[in-house]
Amino acid sequence: MKDDKKFPRPVFVLSSIALAVLAVVNQAQAQEIQRVEVTGSSIKRLATEASLPVTMVSGEELEKRGMTTLADLMMALPESASLAPSNAGSGTNINLRGLGVNRTLVLLNGRRLANEAIADGYANLDVIPMSAIARVEILRDGASSIYGSDAIGGVVNFITKRTVVGNSVSAQYVKPQKTGGGDEQRVSATVGVGDLEKDGWNLYGTIDAHRRSRLLASDRAELSTTEMLTSIGRAPTLGSGGYAMPANFTTATNKTAANPYYASNCQGPYSIQGAKNTCILNAAYYGTALYGNEQVTFYAKATKKFNDEHILSIDYMRGQEHILGTKNPTTSLAANNVNALLPSTSKWYPGGTGGVPAVAGLKGEPLTVTWSVADLAEAVTKDVQVNQRIAINDEGRFGNWDYKAGFVYGHSQRDNYYESGYVDGAALLTGIANGTLNPFGLQDAAGKAYLASIGVDGAQNRHSVSTFTGIDFTASTELTKLAGGPLTLALGADLHRDTTEDTKTAITSIVTYAASGPSRGQGARNVAALYAEMEIPVTKDLNFNVAVRDDHFSDFGNTINPKASFRYQPMKSLMFRGSANTGFRAPTLFDRYGYRVAGANATTAAKWDDPVQCPGGTPGVAGTGKALPGLVASAVCNVSLPRQTGSNPDLVPETSRGFTLGIVTEPLQNLTVSADYWHIEMKDMLANLPEQVYFLNPTKYADLFVRNADGSLAYIKNITMNLGGQKASGIDVSMAYDIPRTSIGNFKFQLNGTYLTQFDNQLEKDSAYVSNVGRFGVASNGTTSSLPIITFRWKHTLTMSWTKGDWSSQLTQNYNTGYHDQNLIAAQYFRDIEPYQVWNLTASYRGFKNLTLSAGITNLLDAKPPITNHSGYTYGYLSSAASPIGRAFNARLSYNF
Repeated sequence: MKDDKKFPRPVFVLSSIALAVLAVVNQAQAQEIQRVEVTGSSIKRLATEASLPVTMVSGEELEKRGMTTLADLMMALPESASLAPSNAGSGTNINLRGLGVNRTLVLLNGRRLANEAIADGYANLDVIPMSAIARVEILRDGASSIYGSDAIGGVVNFITKRTVVGNSVSAQYVKPQKTGGGDEQRVSATVGVGDLEKDGWNLYGTIDAHRRSRLLASDRAELSTTEMLTSIGRAPTLGSGGYAMPANFTTATNKTAANPYYASNCQGPYSIQGAKNTCILNAAYYGTALYGNEQVTFYAKATKKFNDEHILSIDYMRGQEHILGTKNPTTSLAANNVNALLPSTSKWYPGGTGGVPAVAGLKGEPLTVTWSVADLAEAVTKDVQVNQRIAINDEGRFGNWDYKAGFVYGHSQRDNYYESGYVDGAALLTGIANGTLNPFGLQDAAGKAYLASIGVDGAQNRHSVSTFTGIDFTASTELTKLAGGPLTLALGADLHRDTTEDTKTAITSIVTYAASGPSRGQGARNVAALYAEMEIPVTKDLNFNVAVRDDHFSDFGNTINPKASFRYQPMKSLMFRGSANTGFRAPTLFDRYGYRVAGANATTAAKWDDPVQCPGGTPGVAGTGKALPGLVASAVCNVSLPRQTGSNPDLVPETSRGFTLGIVTEPLQNLTVSADYWHIEMKDMLANLPEQVYFLNPTKYADLFVRNADGSLAYIKNITMNLGGQKASGIDVSMAYDIPRTSIGNFKFQLNGTYLTQFDNQLEKDSAYVSNVGRFGVASNGTTSSLPIITFRWKHTLTMSWTKGDWSSQLTQNYNTGYHDQNLIAAQYFRDIEPYQVWNLTASYRGFKNLTLSAGITNLLDAKPPITNHSGYTYGYLSSAASPIGRAFNARLSYNF
């Protein structure tokens, strides 16, 4: 790379990391810990004996860092390439290794949840109650033989508290320093009765509620100034025509768009002057920097201990999330080839009695108007998700066998509504044609009444349901004694059924300009699996673990996936470990059986030039082409183009193989260092082509530009496809140091980081691999976002903790290296994105009886999100990987009684 010196090389990273530390329990202490089941194995063991790399974050640690949602954790994890939650409405999901949220398996107490209901390929973490979490275990390599062959990127296991005795309440408030939205409130209450050891039973329940207000783009206008956008080649005034208020217009004989209010600077704040005598929508006035949402989660667990070897538990979870998504105001988009025509008889015709300025050259011909209805403000959708799960777990011992049996049923429902700002599209065009509506200004009383009469606010436009039903059984026993300990065998089986149902309602055919229509998709799949695992302690120093899983998919047949790992500890202060596995991921039910439409049902996230009707420009650089004679430039150049999404019945499963190799050492007392190299390869990768791929090489992908008989673009085919391969590898580094006790308190330093050495993608089989490390490559986030995956060369979390008596404090740094920008602009604007670091500080006091007080500052140094010229980021900053909130103050109160 031309400026690799901006990004740390492995030698630099490893030597600089040597200044940080990761605390672990030493081997002598580990011998006193009870054996438990660790994520990644069905065999109970000491956590420190595990040969697989597992990151553990306790519920207490989440509080120490001042986190209010699980999204905060997912964004901070170095091994995660998760995007910040967006207006898409799917909630929070996790993307380990950047391989995609569909390849990260999320578990609750070792069992699956019902997936988010529309895409049905990943779990929404927002439905999991934070107040019930004891710890989060992140298995950083594939665990296909234990939990499912689709766990290619890794496993995230949310483990709830085993029992709770007593009651507690807590309240938390986050207030940004800058004015506007983005404030947060969180309250929780927990009640627990019965001592499992003394009484033989325990029952507890917890309820958790969280709310974050919407942060408008205008609340952080300083992040997207005209000067800044111009400096990176994305000047707002580069656009021309399009939908605006006041409307732009063309005639049958003059296809060059114009605006009667251009000379008077359009009509602020709704629009600004664009290019070529037109007005354009003011993105600084409309838009959302951070969505508003509300979450209410409930979790209850009942546990009965029959004896020391038999425990039965039942738990129930219910999570509800309410997200308000915003879009630009309703437009007079042509529907069924019927344009929005303003006749000369309308009083709103330029130069007419309505007061709209006259335009030279008009002779009373009808005007085709492209209007954005400012009176309706932004279009708001309401997305409501409800996820419920009941699980029964029976653990005990029968003869020489330890066993675990379970049943789980999960039900996920997602309903979407036209909350406000939506109207009957055909009626909107009628109102323009009959003179009731004024496309060049705000409405008079008659116009307001007409808009109210054609509104569809509150109507449900989509209903989706996914379910997961499963039973499982695992048993393990010691077969014989080896030099290093017992040879242990585990056998297991599980059977589960997934279903999905997704319906877009009839109202979508009325709201024509929303680029959607009625559709229905439905699918189901049964999966039966047998698996076996064996722990082989050859000597006290050398241990092997082998496992194999046989899955039978009702729609794709059988697949067998093995896994093997080892741990070699030649001395107390040194351990080597490694693993190898294969994976198999069938297309999600949505990808294979979801809705299918005949035409367009969405538009591109960024603006582009139609390569046929606006040719001659620089490939991939919007606004550089020239519209063909007779065409409206604002309709085919530098514009969001129609796009088709949906399922693909021709998809086949993808396969993977991967391995890890690591070392853990304790070179000094209280200092522990670990490094794990990991590598994953995939074939027949299931993904959507990123938008820029189409426009960088439109000739190659001409068959995916589906055109009407007259040559106009019907849609870009952007359904899920089997692409080529993917190769990803990197080094996870962890270090920690506990400073010997001092008179001023105890200090701990801890660092976890990931250095990415490779992230290559193929768009088709046998084509060249393209690197995505530290640059916008050809990898896409697929179903969750139209934005590209973010693959930082280096990402880490550094924490420095202090405790003394009732006082404690923690300083945390989240850091990632810079990025090569997209640079699909003029060469003089080529640039790199700067590294990004955020410092958070929290402090707690426990000196009052039963009361804990905490306070903190998030983004202590008020770091601004990095600037990007990527065409998918409307506001000019990297919103998918950095928060626009800025410095914020955090206060928390917890009371136990």
